[in-house]
Amino acid sequence: MNRRRLSLLLGALLAVLVLAGALVLEHDTTADRQATAIQQPVAELDRVPWEGGPAYYEGFPAAAAAGWTDPGFFPIGVWFEAVTSQQDVDLDKAAGLNTYFELTASSDPALIRENGMFALPSAQLPGYGEETVGWTLTDEVDLWAHEGDAPWTGNSPGQGQICIPESALCGYTVLDTLRKRFPPDDGRLRYANFGFGMSFFIKDHLAARFLDYTDASSLDVYWYTDEGMCELSSTPEDICRFAASYGATVDRIRHLDGMDGRRQPVYAFVEVGLPFEKFDTHIQPAELAGAVMNSLIHEARGVIYFNHNFGGDCISQHVLRDPCGARIRPAVTEVNRRITELAPVLNTQSFRHEFAPGMDTMLKRHAGAYYVFAMVGRGTSAGTHTLRLPAGLDAGKAEVLFENRTVDIVDGTLTDGFDAEHTYHIYRITRA
Repeated sequence: MNRRRLSLLLGALLAVLVLAGALVLEHDTTADRQATAIQQPVAELDRVPWEGGPAYYEGFPAAAAAGWTDPGFFPIGVWFEAVTSQQDVDLDKAAGLNTYFELTASSDPALIRENGMFALPSAQLPGYGEETVGWTLTDEVDLWAHEGDAPWTGNSPGQGQICIPESALCGYTVLDTLRKRFPPDDGRLRYANFGFGMSFFIKDHLAARFLDYTDASSLDVYWYTDEGMCELSSTPEDICRFAASYGATVDRIRHLDGMDGRRQPVYAFVEVGLPFEKFDTHIQPAELAGAVMNSLIHEARGVIYFNHNFGGDCISQHVLRDPCGARIRPAVTEVNRRITELAPVLNTQSFRHEFAPGMDTMLKRHAGAYYVFAMVGRGTSAGTHTLRLPAGLDAGKAEVLFENRTVDIVDGTLTDGFDAEHTYHIYRITRA
């Protein structure tokens, strides 16, 4: 071998060794970063972006006067109810509800007010007062008027032409017009619910514009009961009908809301019955509880139940009051009881921490204790999972709330069983 070829060979060998060393160094550095992230002290963790919790409502005198700034209050509502008798209110309060999002024209605001409940109707009902903390602008305008600034005829779906010209898009105009119909500067929130147009089909920058007209919002996708949703949303079946899909819906609207750097409360929206005439799949009690809890884990600031059966053999606008709601009502009542008990915890700003890949989790601190909310995420199998705690949570055990048990904390981890995709656990950890 001549000297030139030997020199080239040695040079190539040296380059390979240098590259290999760099790869090892990069691997070690990545591993070090991961270990450092896992072991980051809890006191140094970043916080999840939010709108401010109960303090957000200080900007709306009607809500503030009603007590919505109280850390012990958490909005739990029902969609489009009629409140015409004391029995109506008694049934709703017994189920753990405190707010009506949209009301029939026959509803009595005085009944709501006298019972310490709240309302966000879409019209100025006769006799309304301090119970009315906000206004509902409309429902699913992203589906029936779409993303556009064209003139609006004033018609709603089923009443004729919506936009001018008929082929135009006028959803932003609808919201702007409806917002201005209410008394300006009256101290009340402007709220709207949106649909799967915003969820799946409208580009981000256009979908986000709908939220320029609201002070609070929600997004409804009925993952458990809409038998066509997996195909419609191009979501694989193995991750579609999950409690975690309701959290993904909250993530979607929170992403859109955060695009302009200004945030508003986003409420969860969960069905209690059969919301579609053409489908007959019921939401199960454990699924409902999981859907609600996963929405909270993904930073929902309130819960709204869709209380209508359009399918099945019990057509109802009041599922939680009627006999056909007897099977689901206990689950609604119990999860609402837990939310109300945990309101001071839920109303704190969450910490950022990944407890385990593929798990949906939330970490909060209140009154000297830390709270870990955990479920399996989309695509993660039910079973036994281990959560690694941030450094500093050096307790020997974690109390599992509402389950009358504890789990051991070993070497900074806790291991527990998640029997189904909708199973959730809430751990309370008091530092030693």
